Amino acid sequence: MRSLVVDDDQICRTVLQHVLTPFGPVTYAVDGLGALAEVARSLAQDQPYDLITLDIMMPELDGQQTLKAIRRLEDLFGGDRRSSVAMTSALDDKKNVMTAFREQAELYFVKPLRLEQVLADLRKAKLIPA
Repeated sequence: MRSLVVDDDQICRTVLQHVLTPFGPVTYAVDGLGALAEVARSLAQDQPYDLITLDIMMPELDGQQTLKAIRRLEDLFGGDRRSSVAMTSALDDKKNVMTAFREQAELYFVKPLRLEQVLADLRKAKLIPA
């Protein structure tokens, strides 16, 4: 599984990298603009990410805006495979959760991250082996 971790907080990036590395290579970006550049590069090389984790609260381009732009990039490149997206946020209010799923996120991880729950959700989504 190829993963892209997008978070402006170094601790969160490190935790997610630690969790995801046993399942495949992990790349990271510190903001939405960096994420879009990385997603465009991967799509141009016909190597889309299997999983993208997006923090909602980031400077410049927040996670919700970044998710919309990622889905547009995927449509533009015309590939038949879309990345699974997991939003990460300390915000667990109904509005943010519903917006994430409406914009086609598959998972939503509430911070502080509970590693067992992250792994369980990734297994349930069939992104990692059971």
